[in-house]
Amino acid sequence: MNFLAPLFLLGGLAVALPVLFHLMRRRSRDKISFSSLMFLSPTPPRLTRRSRLEHLLLLVLRCLVLCLLAVGFARPFFQRSVATVPAGHPGKRTVVLVDTSASMRRNPLWTEAQAKVLAALNASEPLDQLSLYTFDRQMRCLISFEQWQAMAPAERVAMARQRLGESSPGWSATYLGQALINAVEILEASLQRSASQGPTGARQILLISDLQEGSRLEGLQGYAWPRGITVSLDPVRTQRTSNAGLQWIAEDAASNLAIVENGPKLRVSNAADSQKEQFQIRWLLNVASAVTKGEALDVYVPAGQSRVVSAPKTLAGWAEGRLQLTGDDEDFDNVVYLVPPPTEKLKVMFLGSEPESDATQLLYFLKRAFQNTPYQTIQILARLPAETLLSNEVAEASLVIIADRASTDQLKAIQPFIARGKTVLLVMKSAAASATLAGVLGAEGIEVQEAASTGYAMLGQIDFQHPLLAPFADPRFSDFTKIHFWHHRRLALDRLPNARLIGQFDNGDPALIQISLGQGSLLVFTAGWHPADSQLAVSSKFVPLLHSLLEQSRTTQPPARQYWIGDEVNLAFAQGTTPLRVLKPDGTSLELAPGNPKLTQTDLPGIYTVASAPTPHRFVVNLAPEESKTAPLSPLDFERVGVPLQHPGGVTEKQIELAKQQGQAAELESQQKLWWWLIFGSVAVLLMETGLAGWLTHRRNLQTEASS
Repeated sequence: MNFLAPLFLLGGLAVALPVLFHLMRRRSRDKISFSSLMFLSPTPPRLTRRSRLEHLLLLVLRCLVLCLLAVGFARPFFQRSVATVPAGHPGKRTVVLVDTSASMRRNPLWTEAQAKVLAALNASEPLDQLSLYTFDRQMRCLISFEQWQAMAPAERVAMARQRLGESSPGWSATYLGQALINAVEILEASLQRSASQGPTGARQILLISDLQEGSRLEGLQGYAWPRGITVSLDPVRTQRTSNAGLQWIAEDAASNLAIVENGPKLRVSNAADSQKEQFQIRWLLNVASAVTKGEALDVYVPAGQSRVVSAPKTLAGWAEGRLQLTGDDEDFDNVVYLVPPPTEKLKVMFLGSEPESDATQLLYFLKRAFQNTPYQTIQILARLPAETLLSNEVAEASLVIIADRASTDQLKAIQPFIARGKTVLLVMKSAAASATLAGVLGAEGIEVQEAASTGYAMLGQIDFQHPLLAPFADPRFSDFTKIHFWHHRRLALDRLPNARLIGQFDNGDPALIQISLGQGSLLVFTAGWHPADSQLAVSSKFVPLLHSLLEQSRTTQPPARQYWIGDEVNLAFAQGTTPLRVLKPDGTSLELAPGNPKLTQTDLPGIYTVASAPTPHRFVVNLAPEESKTAPLSPLDFERVGVPLQHPGGVTEKQIELAKQQGQAAELESQQKLWWWLIFGSVAVLLMETGLAGWLTHRRNLQTEASS
């Protein structure tokens, strides 16, 4: 007989307690004086010199209860041999997942992973079925279940060795969660195909990976993991654990690679198990067909933390370059590629009769609000009300501002501009702007009046949900009460079709109105920003408000200049009648058909060039930041997302065998349930002991009464 919890047998030592209780003899300490017995000599009870046991049957029953309870809690079972798998019984199905993400480029992880795959294949039984897949951002099949069954047993390992030799780690991120879900679907599909052939064996997923902390487990949290499928972790490890990664922080969401004057922003992340904290960053720039190294920037980053720093300023005239991190053990994630964004040229058309040098008019402040930068130039096209507008000038403009009464011809030229989805801003400097408003809308009966002057008005209600004012939604920037408006115009919203009130004065009059006109829109500002009307031009809100207006009016955004490995790049802006030719960092070229402007072969980090575009367009593809988190995951991370592990990685074969024996013992004990009979027997013996003790007590009482 064996025991599942043998430590409970120590409870059998409590059997000594009944024996001690039976051996104890105590003299009575309580003395009661009776007046009628005061003349008699006291006679103490006679005690034998040596204690001896009495009521042996009662003692045996009490000891037997304690022994039965101790043995019952120890959960006994009778050991018997486990039935072996009969001949012809189906073997287990295993999907072997091998990680080929960028973090597996560390030495010697890939070599160790190949050895583990071959060891798993060699250890398989003849009836087992295996399939071999590699994964990073996508899964790739090396050997399917059908191919495994079609091959002879002697050919399987050789084929797997050949397929593994043709594979190698790439530069993509680790989409571990999606790979596990795909492996489950492969097992489920194979089970359905073989359901008609009889019973199937166990199903498992063998995961061979470095299990780095940056592995993406998205999708597993809400995934209903099917019963009967387990995951076995077989991690690969490297002795060099110090790793830090360099990442680019995009400063402009539109260009995705904005370089400001004080240097681009970088994030240096240090792995949680890193042993180093001091690193250096330097430029490697291509200037005049030569690589120029910049000065090193020292960065201190403790293990498990990250720091955001500004890179050193670049050299003048640089065409392309990269930032390099040094100081850690691994260099696969130490380079960030970048190209300078081209200078963007925007045009703003202003219709008004104001001189540019008049500091009391709208145009004077407009010219100073749109300042040129090294990467963006804004040209103000000032046109008089009676001047003829060229169609190409209107088409190239990003924004049209009307500050005076426009002519009929000018309004006709503006109609196609609005139809293309762009924005026209009408600044109502006086009530005479009603004619221009009616001309743009093609309506009549629109009345505009000067509001009564009561000192000044303020913006009372502002719709911060509108894209134009969304940049001011933060409580730090949402205070417009310091801007005073001396004069404004009043108009009725019910006469304006498809009107949306964006801003309102504290007296209830509309301040800023948006009127939708097809794909475009007309913005009506009932007051000017010149000093005669308001303080808006001298406030901190004026410049960002105009730039937000310009961004809202643009129908196309500049193409992105930075992507991650595996991202899809849309090159529709450069699409023409001829195929697009894209040069990759390794010197190879790709051609995209005229109807296919999407580039998906972004599998190498570096600088890509669209050589066939009218103006050569360059963009960079960098390593995903998650790959720099090389600290290993814990088996608990898989359990938190509901992945059943067969045994955590890192355990020895002896521990696995011991766990297997314990599982077999628990199964036998649960089938036999001997503890239930022992507990029942202890209750029966306890009832017998209670009855015997009661009978003995009753008998002693009768003898005492008879003797008295």
